Amino acid sequence: MFEDYDVGDFYDEMFLMPGVPRPEAAFLMQTLSLLRDEEILRRQATAEQSLLHLGITFNVYGSPDGVEKIFPFDLIPRVIAAREWAWIEAGLQQRIRALNAFIADVYGEQRILRDGVIPSDLVLTNPAYLEACRGLRPPHDIWCHITGTDLVRDRDGQIYVLEDNLRCPSGVSYVLGNRSVMKYTLPQLFEAATIRPVSTYPSKLLETLKRLAPEHILDPTVVVLTPGVANSAYFEHSFLAQQMGVELVEGRDLVVDGGLVKMRTTRGLKPVDVIYRRIDDTFLDPETFRPDSLLGVPGLMQVYRSGRVALANAPGTGVADDKAIYAYVPDIIRYYLSETPILPNVPTYLCRDPEARAYVLDHLEQLVVKTTGGSGGYGMLVGPTSTALERDAFRERILARPEEYIAQPALRLSRVPTIVGDRIEGRHVDLRPYILYGEDIFVLPGGLTRVALRRGSLVVNSSQGGGSKDTWVLADDHDLTRP
Repeated sequence: MFEDYDVGDFYDEMFLMPGVPRPEAAFLMQTLSLLRDEEILRRQATAEQSLLHLGITFNVYGSPDGVEKIFPFDLIPRVIAAREWAWIEAGLQQRIRALNAFIADVYGEQRILRDGVIPSDLVLTNPAYLEACRGLRPPHDIWCHITGTDLVRDRDGQIYVLEDNLRCPSGVSYVLGNRSVMKYTLPQLFEAATIRPVSTYPSKLLETLKRLAPEHILDPTVVVLTPGVANSAYFEHSFLAQQMGVELVEGRDLVVDGGLVKMRTTRGLKPVDVIYRRIDDTFLDPETFRPDSLLGVPGLMQVYRSGRVALANAPGTGVADDKAIYAYVPDIIRYYLSETPILPNVPTYLCRDPEARAYVLDHLEQLVVKTTGGSGGYGMLVGPTSTALERDAFRERILARPEEYIAQPALRLSRVPTIVGDRIEGRHVDLRPYILYGEDIFVLPGGLTRVALRRGSLVVNSSQGGGSKDTWVLADDHDLTRP
């Protein structure tokens, strides 16, 4: 199946050139070459059936074909060398330290705004900036406990940070599910190399959450707060609750009573110490934020301010999730850490700036245009594959509300061999590592490799037809070609 594989004019994560695997992927190529084509396809079908039985799904809002979908999976993993992962890990840890300092500052002294590093109005008038969070002091001064940072590799091999997800990042359940299925489907691959495990994530997450509880609570009660079964990531909410051995609750299951947040149980009300919330900031408490929210808990923020319950992530982290703020993260790293950024940003044009806006409007066919608060691949213009009509529509939107748009060069994303029918073809990928900020900063080895399954597509989001692969980080690079 690999004989006719076309590397193309892209960085290929598996091959240096046609027929020549990269050193870190040599063991993978050698092992797969021992299998007949029919056997690879059979095992791909087995993996898909296993995921179906596990119920690994996601929801697509407004889909004419139904809401719940099985998350597409490809059997051929992505391999990352140990030395490269060490660099990525250090860059992510640096970035999270700086972003945490930024969030604490803008809800506190606002030094970075007074010093003119970031325009004040970009932060203070941002819809994700919550005035109700001014003066908050989360436990241990940590705001972003769980982060999913999207990375991409360009044609020249350079890795860039594409965006930061600090509100309710999703997808880690697919990382764990993919690894479980791979071990069952292709066990001989795990015998061919030492691959760093991902199975410790639920215990690491629970450890991170329990650390947030008030110190006098010896055995904290932790819950996962979900919007409910209609949410696109409901499978993940229930999966993580089950893996951690904690309760999955909705807002209606919680109540503020006697200055505490309590959970309704068959034995009466039980105090809750830590809430891993998977609902957006403004839905958390109708008394503080959106009065029409039916998903949150009335009075929750008052209990949070008093230190009697902890929230992860802390309310207000969305301000560092904004794509306009993203453009300033290198400056944020220099300002708070006095360090040179390890992982570079994708060059970004803020359409609020007249000069940048003029350039964007003149080069729409070369750029990717996004809304500053958008996610999930919605509301984007991918210039190289757009029509003149689509570009005209975006031109009008940018002129009407320039502050709501950014633009970036259309990178030639790296590709990974992917099973397409009875062939193997290159498909574009990104990578979302998951970072936990507790006593120290833990980066899950690998993360979620998302695949744009449509030929030529650069959009990897599951809501836009994307799938996923298992991501293997080698434990060492001493013997990369061992069969």
